[in-house]
Parts: sequence; C-alpha cells; structure tokens
Amino acid sequence: MSAAADRLGPARLATTVGEMGVLFLRTIRATVRTPRAFLPELTHQLAFVLRIGWLPMLLAAFAISYGPAGIQVAGFLNLFGAIDRMGGLFAIAVVREFAPLVCAIVVAGVAGTAICADLGARKVREELDALSVLAVDPVIHLVVPRFLALVLVTMVLNAYAIVSGVAAGVLVAVVNGSTPGVFLHAFFVNAAPLEIAAATVKTAIFGGIIAIVCCHQGLNAAGGPAGVGRAVNRAVVLSFLAIGLVDYVFGAALLAFAPELSAVR
Repeated sequence: MSAAADRLGPARLATTVGEMGVLFLRTIRATVRTPRAFLPELTHQLAFVLRIGWLPMLLAAFAISYGPAGIQVAGFLNLFGAIDRMGGLFAIAVVREFAPLVCAIVVAGVAGTAICADLGARKVREELDALSVLAVDPVIHLVVPRFLALVLVTMVLNAYAIVSGVAAGVLVAVVNGSTPGVFLHAFFVNAAPLEIAAATVKTAIFGGIIAIVCCHQGLNAAGGPAGVGRAVNRAVVLSFLAIGLVDYVFGAALLAFAPELSAVR
C-alpha cells in the first residue's frame, strides 16, 4: 500500500485528483442529460454490488461492533456499574462512525476492486478504444451506472450495517448481565434522526468517491494484466485515503453545526 502511494508522488497525485474531478463532472452531466442510456446496465450493477457486498458487510459490521467497540465499552462501563448506558454509546459510535466506515471499506474492497479490474481489463484489451471509434461514450455506458450503483448500494448497506452493529451491541449487553430491552431503550433515546440522516448522506458520498476513484484507475490502466493489478492497488489506496479525509471533515462539520449530537442522553 505504501509502495503504491510512493509511486504516485505529489505531482502525480495532484494530477490524478484533477482528472478524477473532471471525470466526476462528466459523470454528473451524463447522468442528467442521458438518463435512459444507462438504465439496463444500472440494474445489472445494482444487483452485482448487492450480491457480492451484503454478506461481507454484515459480518464485518458485527465483528467490529462486537469486538473493538462492544467488549471495550462494556468493560469500561462495568467499572462504574453503568452497563445500562451502553446503548447510548452505541448510538453514537455505530451510527456515526462504525457503520458508514465498515460499509465504505467493504464496498471499496469488494465492489470497487471488481469495477476497477473490469474496466482495466477492457482498457488493456482496447475495448474502450473500440467504443470510442463507434462513437459510444464510455462515461455514459460504463462509468455512470457504476457510479449510481455504488451510491445507492452504500446507502442501503449502511442501514444493514447499523442493524448488524446494534445486534452485536445487544449480544455484548446480554453477555455482561444486561437485557436487550435496556440496551435498545438507551439506543433509541440517543439515536437522533439527524444522526441517521447524516450517516446516510456520508455513505452516499463514500460510494461516489469509491466509484470515481475505481473507474478512473480502471479507465487509465496500462501495461497488460500487471498494469490492471497496479491500477486496482492504486484504486484501493486512494479510496481509503479519500474515505478517511472525507470522514474527518464530515464529522467535524456535523458536530460544529449540531454539537448536541455528542451528548449521551
């Protein structure tokens, strides 16, 4: 991962970010101007991403919420006899951070890499050049459906990640002598609608970032099968970097406009 980042270099990284910005603008323009052209491919991509992403996402969300979050939080709260407050902390940790991040990481690692490899293989086989010769815009027919599919699927998977994370929290609470009712009561008291809406918006942004990064790297792959592998590697590195940056900025902005969300009620 670090080797891929080093090969990019500051100048190359700036150029890559600029090219991704241009691809994003072309994608948005194509989405608005030619909505019927990509609908069949969009349906296929939605089914594909959901099929390969839902189970890894559920397992990852449950494991991360149960282990790093649940066990540590339960141990700390037990010291003060406040295990009944665990649901409130999960409403903050899982809804705001764990569920969107797990969703983004799984989508990038499972669907994003598949998209990048698919487009990269088409590029090195010169299929994209053939489409251009036939006056078929690859952005409209290849990038737009994948972009919309990842945006929509990440929002759907985020809801499943929240449910899976809450299920892990309930299990931790029961193991530590509490009850599901106490946990769920504290969770729903603290799960503000704004928090859930913000998490949904954030995952949509994550999905768009993953799609643009992976499509850009796939469309610019070169050097045969080895080049496709390098493009996938760069796509994962850049996706994770962008997700981390956006998560920090989004979280800071959300708390700046709604500081009451940090209070456990």
